Amino acid sequence: MGATIDDEVAGRPDSFIWQPFSHAAAAVACERTDLVAVSDVFAEKAEAIRKRYGAERAYTDYQEMIVKEKPDIICIATRPGPHVDITVFAAENGVKGIYCEKPLCCSMEEADIMVDIVQKHGVKFNYGTQRRYMPIYRKIRELVDAGEIGDVQCSIAQYGASSALWGLTHAADMLLFLAGDPEVDFVQGAIICKDSDWDGNRLNVDPGIASGYIRYSNGVHGYNTAGTGPEYEVCGTGGKIRVQNNSREIQFRKKDGTFFEEVPFPETSRATGTVMGITDIAEALDEDRETKGPVHLARRSQETLMGMIESHRLGGKHISLPMENRSLYVTRDNW
Repeated sequence: MGATIDDEVAGRPDSFIWQPFSHAAAAVACERTDLVAVSDVFAEKAEAIRKRYGAERAYTDYQEMIVKEKPDIICIATRPGPHVDITVFAAENGVKGIYCEKPLCCSMEEADIMVDIVQKHGVKFNYGTQRRYMPIYRKIRELVDAGEIGDVQCSIAQYGASSALWGLTHAADMLLFLAGDPEVDFVQGAIICKDSDWDGNRLNVDPGIASGYIRYSNGVHGYNTAGTGPEYEVCGTGGKIRVQNNSREIQFRKKDGTFFEEVPFPETSRATGTVMGITDIAEALDEDRETKGPVHLARRSQETLMGMIESHRLGGKHISLPMENRSLYVTRDNW
């Protein structure tokens, strides 16, 4: 995600939706930013990325890079284990904006530290859930907020029974976004793992979630299903909007008496979520406003997933949020 994922999606029929995809490519494409430096623990990778994207310098120590370069914005594209340490160091050493890749971190204790340090230093923060920044999803939220589908009843994600933190971060954020970004009353979930994957309060796999339910404080129900996609739907008393085939098509239906009849979705521009997320940070710095994917919402969506894991651990109980077990730690060997 830091620099080479563009090569992976280049031949896909939906590449026009996502590219520029990587953080480095998006920073170069963004009209409001310059890519000054890159860092990777492997020197040869750092230098290759520097050359590919025209950065001025390459480092093998992110702390040295931050201290020497004094960047306005940094992108964190590591695995989740180091996210909290990088965020704390950046915030305490003058970085004004952070674009952090998902998963946010490995426990709610770590998430709390990230929220506290970002808010203490007034850092503008966006999370790597790209759909939140894309014009199509912003238009859906605009229609929902304007009452075009009536009172919202539920948001639905068909993202499959995939890894909770690595994959379903996107589903959790979009469920929250389509519900209006409310607080969460409780969650309930069933995950896919073995008893041997647990080591006390530590889960040593990133489990699939076979079913996940979220009860939002505004009365909206959120559902993650095992159906593959990614596809998302928001349902109201007067209409439904469904994103199909990983953002390629939008179906908009409004209630006409007994049935829901299809109506045209408004013409909307296309722009990649990574570019828009970085652009939003730059604009938020210039305008001194909150970003569209702030750290407290990143924590909220991650907590719904951690709550589902905790629900399974406790035999399917409702887990009220904020969850009590904030030291529950989810990891994998390479995190």
